[in-house]
Amino acid sequence: MSKAIEIRNYCYKYSDSTVALKDINLSVEHGERVVLIGANGAGKSTLLLAMGGFVKGEGEIIIDGVELKRKNLKKIRTVIGSCLENPDDQLFMPTLFDDIAFGPMNMGCDADEVKKRVEQALATVGLGSMGHKAGHHLSAGQKRAAALATILSMSPSVITLDEPDGSLDPRNRNNITALLKGLEQTLIIATCNMNFAAAIADRAVLIDDGCIAADGVAEEILYDRELMVGYGLEVPGGSG
Repeated sequence: MSKAIEIRNYCYKYSDSTVALKDINLSVEHGERVVLIGANGAGKSTLLLAMGGFVKGEGEIIIDGVELKRKNLKKIRTVIGSCLENPDDQLFMPTLFDDIAFGPMNMGCDADEVKKRVEQALATVGLGSMGHKAGHHLSAGQKRAAALATILSMSPSVITLDEPDGSLDPRNRNNITALLKGLEQTLIIATCNMNFAAAIADRAVLIDDGCIAADGVAEEILYDRELMVGYGLEVPGGSG
């Protein structure tokens, strides 16, 4: 059986030749919940963008057995869904229903199937009665949930999320944590919040200066005080 994600010797440079990712080798099994941790600017977001085919570097990325190439992008994006750091980037239609319907419509689903997918996605994220609302009228927590719904409506098997807990108060952070823990999809989540990481993940990958510095069981990585403090990170439950 193919891996959910297979990345081999992947490198990426920005347009000014700054190296963002160096020799990334990463394999993710189906059903894993993986957190990417590291300081700001370490390369976490860039790695998520690479997985979604939004940036192109050197090396191989294989999503559920399909190599990430331009000719395969349409197929790839039915397998992997990407929640961006700013949910407003995914909520641009007149209503929330329209936002969530956008993906299934572009996949060629008929009207009945689109409606079914939208209603299921809204119900899953706890926004079942809000399809008529405009995205910009939602609270921060609701926007995070709505952005996830735009991905769930396309039924991907892999979901990447960039700082899904960002700018949320404790109640909404708890809500998004519970929502993510209830999903069956493979999850790859970039976060700077180690308490959130500890609550959500079974595996942690520490990124530093564009390289993988550590990879292992989340509890062992996140509570390794010497490792975490050495890379400028906090240990969950404390200040490090």
